[in-house]
Amino acid sequence: MASDSASETLGSLQLQAYGFFCALTADCEDDQGTQTNLGGKLLYAGELDGGGRAIVIAGNVAGCGTLAATGDKSVQKQAVRDGVVDFLVSSLDEALRILKNEIRKRATVAVCVGAAPVVIENEMIERGVLPDLVFAGAPGDERNIRHFGVGSREIRCAEPDSSPAVITWQVAQSPARWMAKIDEIALDCLASDWRAQRWIRLSPRYCGRMAHAQRTLHCDPESAEKIITAIKAKVRAGEIETEVAASLLIDGKTKLFRLSPAAV
Repeated sequence: MASDSASETLGSLQLQAYGFFCALTADCEDDQGTQTNLGGKLLYAGELDGGGRAIVIAGNVAGCGTLAATGDKSVQKQAVRDGVVDFLVSSLDEALRILKNEIRKRATVAVCVGAAPVVIENEMIERGVLPDLVFAGAPGDERNIRHFGVGSREIRCAEPDSSPAVITWQVAQSPARWMAKIDEIALDCLASDWRAQRWIRLSPRYCGRMAHAQRTLHCDPESAEKIITAIKAKVRAGEIETEVAASLLIDGKTKLFRLSPAAV
C-alpha cells in the first residue's frame, strides 16, 4: 500500500482533477438528463504544472482533445510516463496535426508542446487557433491563461461545496484484481451519478501507476456510506482477499477504515 504522504498527494491530484472534470462537463446533459460527451472539442490546459496536469486528466476523462505546454523537461517526461499526455512534441504545428486528426474522429487525445506556454499562446493567437474550452481559474487559484476571444468558452470551477462527501479507497496488494471488484461496488452505489461512474472507469488510466491502487472522488454522503458498507460486507464474506483502506470525509469530519479479511 502506498505511503501516507504519497497517498495524500495522489488523492489531492485526483480530487482536483475530478473537480475540473465536473466543471468541464457541467453542461454535458441533454434535455432528458442523458449524458453527452466532449468528443470533438479542443481544450487548452495552459502550463503543465500541478493544476495543468489535473486539467489534462479532466479533459482526458471527459473525452476532449487537450493541448498543454511546458518547457520543463522533467515534467514533460513524467507526464508521458504517467499517461497524462499521449504525445510530446516540439512545435505547435506538430501538435495541431495530431489534434486535428483525432478531434475529427471525436477521439480522446492529449498533446504537450515542449515550450513555454506564453510562446505557444502567442503563436495560437497569431494563427487564429481558437480552443473551444479554456480553464480560466479556480477559486483562490487564478490561472494566468490568455483570453482567446469570442467562441472560446472559459470554464471556472465553482466554489467548494461543503455538502458532498469525499471518499477514498485503496488496496494493499494485487490492485489489478481487487480494485476492479471494489470499483464495481462503487459503480453500483453511484448508479445515478454518471460523472462519478465515468471517473471511476476512466481516470486510473491517466493518473499514474499509483492510481491503479487508489480512487478518490466526491459524491453525495448517502452513496459514500453505501460504498463503505458494501466494501466491508464483501471483505467479511471473503470476496475481497486483501486489506482495504478507506477514508470518508463528511461535514468536515474524517472517518478512517482499515478492512482486513482476518479482522472484519
